[in-house]
Amino acid sequence: MVVPSPTSMMRSCKKTKAMGIPTIDLSMERSELSALVVRACEEYGFFKVVNHSVPKEVISRLEEEGTEFFAKPTQEKRQAGPATPFGYGFSNIGPNGDMGDLEYLLLHANPLSISERSKTIANDSSKFSCVVNDYIEAVKEVACEIVDMVVEGLGVPDKFSLSRMIRDVHSDSVLRINHYPPLKLRLQGNKNSIGFGAHSDPQILTIMWSNNVGGLQISTTDGLWIPVPPDPNQFFVMVGDVLQVLTNGRFISVRHRALTNTMKARMSVMYFAAPPLNWWITPLPKMVSPPQNPSLYRPFTWAQYKQAAYSLRLGDSRLDLFKAQQDTHLVAASASHIQC
Repeated sequence: MVVPSPTSMMRSCKKTKAMGIPTIDLSMERSELSALVVRACEEYGFFKVVNHSVPKEVISRLEEEGTEFFAKPTQEKRQAGPATPFGYGFSNIGPNGDMGDLEYLLLHANPLSISERSKTIANDSSKFSCVVNDYIEAVKEVACEIVDMVVEGLGVPDKFSLSRMIRDVHSDSVLRINHYPPLKLRLQGNKNSIGFGAHSDPQILTIMWSNNVGGLQISTTDGLWIPVPPDPNQFFVMVGDVLQVLTNGRFISVRHRALTNTMKARMSVMYFAAPPLNWWITPLPKMVSPPQNPSLYRPFTWAQYKQAAYSLRLGDSRLDLFKAQQDTHLVAASASHIQC
């Protein structure tokens, strides 16, 4: 399947072969980069970054730790759970009946929390903690660099209005390591299986890495599912719900899913960059210009949004609960039109 490349994408923003997914080189000149990042967030809510600052050994060490943990006997792994929400989990995704064909570790991106959790995860808990913290610090810098470019590209006066949320000592960012066991061990035949159902990420931004096994798909605005070729040397970036709100709908949080249609195990690692729980989320002033372009969302805290997310199914649209009240006259007019 070939997806045509949008003509509006700038020439410097290369496409992933045959897929139309933008690839952004972080070593390019800054002003050009900012424009490319904004364009990719507008058109896809998703892009691949190359020439990032994360050392290969930081990635490989985390992959080794993840592989070692998921290779343990089931009873040993379950000692690190149940995930409520942090710790080891399998099959169940959230508290509302969503199921996936995977197992995972969910960790709060806080050194003290990771140190405590590591005691039930790894035989050498100090080594595991060090590896995870090194990875988190490295990808957090990538996330902050990207949102700083977003702010610059949008012309927002406060250059650190987004990265400040992520760098805050009380940031609610988390790290998730997903493991999708080989299909041949669990199913007969060669049928596709949903490893993780369609959803958008609720946070600001997701920095995702995976091993060299396919399965990730993203949805275009017209509902077409595009397979994303894996690249274990690079990262993929996804716009989250909070960034959609902060840009007043100019960026759209990308819907994605994971299929387990392979004979090999797939492992993916997501850093979900989030604000502190008590931070208010509302469109950036630059993104609102009433009455022509009013705020599409009412203010809410990240804690309120998390609570809403946990109350709904995986694929439900959480942002609908936080849309601004429509003008009553427009609602009445619309109702009258329907009755006619």
